[in-house]
Amino acid sequence: MDDESIAERIKPYGEVCVAGDECAEAAAAAAPAPAAGGEAVADAGSAGGSEGEALFKSKPCGACHSVDNKLVGPALKEVGAKYAGQDDAVATLVASITQGSSGKWGAIPMPPNAVSEEEATTLAEWIISLN
Repeated sequence: MDDESIAERIKPYGEVCVAGDECAEAAAAAAPAPAAGGEAVADAGSAGGSEGEALFKSKPCGACHSVDNKLVGPALKEVGAKYAGQDDAVATLVASITQGSSGKWGAIPMPPNAVSEEEATTLAEWIISLN
């Protein structure tokens, strides 16, 4: 994916919005569907299971991530595998989701996401369960 394609894909998410703001709802509504191959998910009984999957699909996460394939950001299964078994895995992912991060998975930074702490925890637990 070239830089222009990446910029166009993440364009709707270039502004930071706080959960509950109109801009956050508009960004979520404008989010493209997850890329093909991004539909495989963890067992619904696993940590965060179907709730995490539903949250992932309702937020703009799919603009940069899929479950199985690297897009702009890493595949979620790869993220889950990297952090699985670490004592601070959920807290580390929650911080990355809510505050953004850079340099962990390449040159393209992840912006902070307009999710609550509870939503970020649900997402983090689900991502780790994909391992």
